[in-house]
Amino acid sequence: MPPPRKDPFPHLSGDLMADASAGDLAQLFKVLANDNRLRILHVIYLAGEVSPSDIAEAIGASQQAVSNQLQRLADQRIVHARRDGQRVLYQIIDPCVPGLMDLGVCLMSQRE
Repeated sequence: MPPPRKDPFPHLSGDLMADASAGDLAQLFKVLANDNRLRILHVIYLAGEVSPSDIAEAIGASQQAVSNQLQRLADQRIVHARRDGQRVLYQIIDPCVPGLMDLGVCLMSQRE
């Protein structure tokens, strides 16, 4: 007898998503649905941990614009800042976000 099949989407199993959960998910997608924030997240992912000034240089944006976007990501608990002397370094703390971004890139590559 084959082993029982594991549900590939365990977070979607069970009862219908509550209104509050759907609203929270929509808000998360709104935060992620911004090309600059996605590029910022990609820079952080590639570096592991990086300063706003290094992010700004990498994506060709002002440090103030990057800091504003980082605050939005921090508000959603996607990234976290830590002090290292005078520097502030950001890292991704939500383990699902890189996978979601990778899936999005995969979906886009299927359309080419």
